[in-house]
Amino acid sequence: MAAEAGLLELPLTRDEQLTRRMRLRFQSLQQRGGRPQDGEKLLHPNEHIYRLEFSQQHQLRFLRWRLRLGAPGTVAVTGTSQHWTPDLTHLMRRQLLEPVGIFWRRLGAEEVECNEADAQEFGERIAELARIRKVMYFLLTFTGGLEPAQLKGSIVFRV
Repeated sequence: MAAEAGLLELPLTRDEQLTRRMRLRFQSLQQRGGRPQDGEKLLHPNEHIYRLEFSQQHQLRFLRWRLRLGAPGTVAVTGTSQHWTPDLTHLMRRQLLEPVGIFWRRLGAEEVECNEADAQEFGERIAELARIRKVMYFLLTFTGGLEPAQLKGSIVFRV
């Protein structure tokens, strides 16, 4: 959390237990020769579930994304509209929010780049959802050789 007055920095936390459960669902379908439900989103090996826990919910205003990528590559951050339930393994495509925040680091560069307009709109949408949620879930897709261990991320809000 940020120490600056009036700012709240919330970390994106990898939800390994939920990611594992969703992967088990995929394996179970493969082993049984089953098919996913119509519209169900199954996790690919490069996709992981993260969460953002709102320690404060009222009057948050999105300021910025703070992402550090330890290697060149791309990460796409997709929010989910799904509220927490004991079984989130059935993630449906219609539950994935637009826009998607896409962040990348080029070979030889130190700075992380993004599509500013989409990242801003996505951050503002997260601040709106914080009014009604304690936790929000995200689907992160890593490409270009980037892996979860190479990501450190948070979102900064003004309180």
